[in-house]
Amino acid sequence: MNLQLEEKISTNTFKKDILEGLHFNPKKLSSKYFYDKTGDRLFQSIMEMPEYYLTKCELDIFKNKTADLAKLLLQDSEPFDLIELGAGDASKSSYLLKFLVKNNKDFTYMPIDISGNILDVLKEHLEQKIPDLNIECLEGEYFEMLNKATALSSRKKIVLFLGSNIGNMEMDEAQDFCIALRKNLSENDIVLMGFDLKKNPQIILDAYNDKEGLTAAFNLNLLTRINRELNADFRLDNFQHYQNYNPETGACRSYLISLCDQNVSIEGEMFTFKENEWIDMEISQKFSEDDIQHLIQAAGFSFIGEIKDSKNWFVDSVFQVQ
Repeated sequence: MNLQLEEKISTNTFKKDILEGLHFNPKKLSSKYFYDKTGDRLFQSIMEMPEYYLTKCELDIFKNKTADLAKLLLQDSEPFDLIELGAGDASKSSYLLKFLVKNNKDFTYMPIDISGNILDVLKEHLEQKIPDLNIECLEGEYFEMLNKATALSSRKKIVLFLGSNIGNMEMDEAQDFCIALRKNLSENDIVLMGFDLKKNPQIILDAYNDKEGLTAAFNLNLLTRINRELNADFRLDNFQHYQNYNPETGACRSYLISLCDQNVSIEGEMFTFKENEWIDMEISQKFSEDDIQHLIQAAGFSFIGEIKDSKNWFVDSVFQVQ
């Protein structure tokens, strides 16, 4: 598929999803579209904030408890494929990769990402950093590429799903995802999944409601992207970022609130916003130990073990296909 056609398909999907989401009641936009060039830069800045603990916590596990992770993952000495869903820059998993290569484990690293550009950068970086690493990049959607990985190799699969990405789904969606993941794996395959744990509510809220306004800018930037790519006329100063956290449900949600009655045109279609009407932008679900166990067991996995960061704020849980 040529680049021009790929861009056309991508634009059509973006348009379809945006228009569909704004027809919902309440209105909703998908957080997966936050990440254009400006969004990427803003998110990098968010991850560097003292308040944003998630990346630091999981990095603590992969950097300082690498041997413990490897012991949980490697239940036997048979060769395996290490598959990372949404690999990004592999900043955390690279510590595990180094450890496995150093200890002469027979495996192939298979990073999956929808961005071919990210995978090219990742491969070049890892080939320089870990020259003895066997790497096979897979560009596409998670389950499509899991099927491809199975076709490429019949070896045991160990799947990494890091960063509490499972928390970007509603609880029923997370359950469906885990069930689908189970169906795409074989008996004795293993999954390591990162979960952000429930903790002091103020710590969680501060991570998503920073005083510098980076998270607000991150959310509002999606409106800028819609203006640019879909000929829309959102006025950003007519919207306000609002964040809340419910300690009972564990749902941390972000919204954009319309500050006045207004009309917005997108590709010639008019959308009406009432004063104080909200757009549902993102969920960042937090989990209890019981939540995690229910999610794992209901999907048909058996629990192997877990490793928490030094603050007990984040956990990487390891489970196996029964």
